[in-house]
Amino acid sequence: MNETGSTFLAKSTVKAGDIEHRRKINFNIGRYNASVPKGKAQFSDLMLARERAKNLKWRAMETLDQQLEEFEMHLTRRGGRVLWAENGEQALEHILAICRDKDCKTVVKSKSMVTEEIHLNAFLEKNGIQSIETDLGEYIQQLDGEPPYHIVTPAMHKSKEDIAKLFAEKLGTDPKLTPEQMTLVARDVLRSKYVEAEIGITGANFIIADTGGIALTENEGNARLSSGFPATHIVIVGLEKVIPSLTDLALFWPLLATFGTGQQVTVYNTIISGPAQPGETDGPKDMIVILLDNGRTNILASPVQRESLYCIRCGSCLNACPVYKNIGGHAYGTTYSGPIGSIITPHLKDLAEYKHLSYASSLCGNCTEVCPIRINLHELLLENRHEAADKGSNGWKEGFAWKVWKRVSLNRRWMNMGNGKLKNKLVNRMAKEWTRHRADLDFAPKTFNEMWREQRGARRI
Repeated sequence: MNETGSTFLAKSTVKAGDIEHRRKINFNIGRYNASVPKGKAQFSDLMLARERAKNLKWRAMETLDQQLEEFEMHLTRRGGRVLWAENGEQALEHILAICRDKDCKTVVKSKSMVTEEIHLNAFLEKNGIQSIETDLGEYIQQLDGEPPYHIVTPAMHKSKEDIAKLFAEKLGTDPKLTPEQMTLVARDVLRSKYVEAEIGITGANFIIADTGGIALTENEGNARLSSGFPATHIVIVGLEKVIPSLTDLALFWPLLATFGTGQQVTVYNTIISGPAQPGETDGPKDMIVILLDNGRTNILASPVQRESLYCIRCGSCLNACPVYKNIGGHAYGTTYSGPIGSIITPHLKDLAEYKHLSYASSLCGNCTEVCPIRINLHELLLENRHEAADKGSNGWKEGFAWKVWKRVSLNRRWMNMGNGKLKNKLVNRMAKEWTRHRADLDFAPKTFNEMWREQRGARRI
């Protein structure tokens, strides 16, 4: 196994045995599970809504080039700019060029998994630009020097006591502050940054093709402040976030809210279609949207794996996954964790290096069951395994072992050779990688043929 896979196994082994860590995760997921049925109650036919959403995303991905060109045309007409980035390096180059052009010293940014994907904060800091996370959960993680733990709730693994202790260490506050008091402390720190910052950076929950707008959904209002206060607004978003029409938000916003947090709709829902227009008092002077590929067209090229691009990043598959609930988000060592992360990461990065993620699943199908877009997640995990095997990413030893296994399995005479103890000794010695984290294979003491003959002989007597 490669170094990335070995690190995953080491981290997941430690976390799976950390009872306190598992208690915190399951406490927070338990609250999520209690809320989701309330959000679902708003749909008269939930399955129909999910099917319609899947069909809309299917249409968007099948005509992705047309949808993105239409988006660019409409946004440009309203004074916005669109930049295309083939990979993370190009996206970072675009952002640095804009920051230097605006003589930027401070950036405020709202929660965005794409910016985590390209490691934007570290890049800006390296170039002497302060980047402040304005989402409360992301701000907590930034203070602690950690990446997000979860797609939707970045600090899910921390208790209120953990956060109070962190605030005391980093901000000099009372270590016994309540959650409400800590929120007010964070608000005081962050509000001054909105005014200071020359540039605000956000992601986008959806790209709206027919109006040239981006849609943001949030519960704190920090994305509105990050996009509205600074003179320049940069949006970094993956190509797959496009939806055909503004009217589609009537379906996608409630679905995202319900499956993301259990709400009927989130508190703040914003559509931004360019910089401030003549006569408007709010909004930035400049708006630049960076459309990021970074491996997404690799997924688009696969007729099977293309379905994973339908994801709206609600995080429901993480909350349902028995593996995630035991090892947590950081054990994966990737930007996107849980079932959806295990599917897309090998294609966004390198299949040979990240193929182990597709095995971090019980294949119970719960992820598929809870997905609001009805993505066949567990089947796509299997598809990743098949692809890794077909490309030889599993190594010649494993390939040879399975060929021998197949040959013997198809020959009844060979299968009958030897007793159970001999087979156990032989097979478990060959299958060391398989049994390293699993119980040894245990053959029956007698073969089926032997038991059949004994039974037939007993009847004759």
